[in-house]
Amino acid sequence: MAEPRAESGSEDARERAARLKERVYLTFTALAVVLALRSHGGEAGEAAAVLLITVTGTLLAVLVADIVSHLAVHAVLPDRAEFGRMVRVTAGALGAVTLPFVFLGLAAAGVWRVEAALKGSTIALVSALAAIGYLAVRRVRLPAWQRLIVLGAELALGAAVVGLELPAHG
Repeated sequence: MAEPRAESGSEDARERAARLKERVYLTFTALAVVLALRSHGGEAGEAAAVLLITVTGTLLAVLVADIVSHLAVHAVLPDRAEFGRMVRVTAGALGAVTLPFVFLGLAAAGVWRVEAALKGSTIALVSALAAIGYLAVRRVRLPAWQRLIVLGAELALGAAVVGLELPAHG
């Protein structure tokens, strides 16, 4: 039985869109940081700390942006339920960047080299972008070829980030 589709204006659809958007932001940010870390070497703990600081800062910035935009649109601060939804959506983006932390943990434990952990993280983050893209288009009422174009464009942007970051960091 097919899963029911939420109307584009429903609260469920808006929250799903917000979750996907936050994951894309965080994944692209983490990808840029991982690529920069690959060129600078260092220890696994240092790399994990830089990534954690960046991820935390990005999530806090997204949460603040949500609060400010809510304030601008509604002229009031979000109520407790809306603020809780904002926090859930923002924190939910962490799932998209779990593997880089696992890989850096393996490097810290001596199972992997830091370079291998960062390369694996790059692959995992680009793959996460593909998965996020798939989640975004799977319910869209477009022909399959148009959905493939959307997925291809997202992967091309991910590859462009990799292509731009690698020369920038030597």
